[in-house]
Amino acid sequence: MKPGTRAGQADAPEASPSHGAEASDQLYERLSAYAGRPAATAGTGRDPVNAPMIRHWCEAMGDTSPAYRGPDAVAPPTMLQAWTMRGLSADPEPDDGTGRSAAYDELLGLLDGAGYTSVVATDCEQEYLRPLRPGDLITFDAVIESVSRRKTTKLGTGYFVTTRMDVRADGELAGTHRFRILKYRPAQRKSAQRKSAQRNSAQRRTAEVEKEPALRPRPVINRDNAGFWAGVAEHRLLIQRCTGCATLRFPWLPGCNACAGQEWDTVEASGEGTVFSHVVMHHPSFPAFDPSGEGGPYAVALIELAEGVRIVGNVTGVPYDKVRVGLPVRLEFLRTDPDLELPVFRASEGG
Repeated sequence: MKPGTRAGQADAPEASPSHGAEASDQLYERLSAYAGRPAATAGTGRDPVNAPMIRHWCEAMGDTSPAYRGPDAVAPPTMLQAWTMRGLSADPEPDDGTGRSAAYDELLGLLDGAGYTSVVATDCEQEYLRPLRPGDLITFDAVIESVSRRKTTKLGTGYFVTTRMDVRADGELAGTHRFRILKYRPAQRKSAQRKSAQRNSAQRRTAEVEKEPALRPRPVINRDNAGFWAGVAEHRLLIQRCTGCATLRFPWLPGCNACAGQEWDTVEASGEGTVFSHVVMHHPSFPAFDPSGEGGPYAVALIELAEGVRIVGNVTGVPYDKVRVGLPVRLEFLRTDPDLELPVFRASEGG
């Protein structure tokens, strides 16, 4: 990727300020004092950038770009964090400098002590400044970049903590990796007694839905995928096409997996496809994904479009237990609530 290229991925829960947070969030004043303090210092990659790891990564990702093979190979930019990781055991070697800093442990300890004991990774963002090549020696530092004010999400109430890691190759800044977690206090679940009462009383169930409707998670829209969601708003399913080699790609990415080209345009999908694979979700129950409001089971399918790319979506028009591999489907757009419309796939008649 060209210098300065950024890639982000996100799966963050929708967040909003907690009631009264601006006026009464005294904990935030203590947490915010950690912004700018180190999260890790003088870290060293356990291995130099090397061809075997690049090959394994490309095989796992299905990335066949020639840029990652041969004597002049570079590492895929999205491997940036891989060269800094300590491995599955997570046990630091003596003096390897990869452990968390005391400041970061203190920050998490404050949150734990205040009852925000649960944690979920929400999103990351990377910026690539120079290619990594086999033989490069990796060093890195990390800083606590920011702590949000208290937020309320579907998971519960808590604080978003963002760290930024600067990755260097032979002393030269090669890229940055921002990583964000949510430390939260889980939302209270309804009691079993209340759930039972709701099942037995249609009137109470209706009142509860009106009071607190079940909403699907909001998609995270960033500069890498904004064009896709703009197409959805126009009832068009747009697929990226590399202008260099004409390879189609989905989901949307900053560069081409086949030739590493940075330029692209789009083609509109015909809407025809088949179920390539699927799973049936039984737990946890999620009423927003089930028209009956009972929370499932419901099917999630990987759809192979006629153009050859694949997209994850819901299959409509048939019960969850009738979805099968090879089932013909056609694109349609479903408004799940006043603020969200999604591409879904309706099973063809007689399919």
